[in-house]
Amino acid sequence: MPTPEFVLELRKKIGHDLLWLNGVTGCVLDDRGRLLLGRRSDTGEWAMVYGINEPGEQPADTVVREIKEETGIDAVVTDLVAVTSSSRVITYANGDNTMYMDHSFLCALKPGGNAEPYVGDEESLNVGWFELDDLPEPLAASTVERLKLFRRYLDNKRRGDAHALFVADGVQR
Repeated sequence: MPTPEFVLELRKKIGHDLLWLNGVTGCVLDDRGRLLLGRRSDTGEWAMVYGINEPGEQPADTVVREIKEETGIDAVVTDLVAVTSSSRVITYANGDNTMYMDHSFLCALKPGGNAEPYVGDEESLNVGWFELDDLPEPLAASTVERLKLFRRYLDNKRRGDAHALFVADGVQR
């Protein structure tokens, strides 16, 4: 789904002014450890699945919904990886200005669910599974940034520390 209806309604009132939104990112790994990526129709870049929370929707439900809508994959959330806020304003082609707070989730395949990706909506040109050491180009900058978080989280988890990552007092913890 493109821009949510509630955002379109807000934009009628505030125009292109800065809008703060809650978003989600899903790092979906299959049983072989491959990463699910989609090639975005708006930029041509490969990216993890992300989207905007609808009012009242739980972030974990949002990411599962976005994964299904965009890739056809049935996923389950296993871990909250990070809560981060963007430090830059994103200006879209239509002039809208937005900043995001992102909830990044690690996801696995839902047992008995669909594991074969397909283009589910107009947001993607292509979708597929990729080895972590052989990712397609070009990768979206947000995916590059968030992949660092996911890798750090997974490294920490292997060492027995599975707390979600966040920034406090300018320090990533």
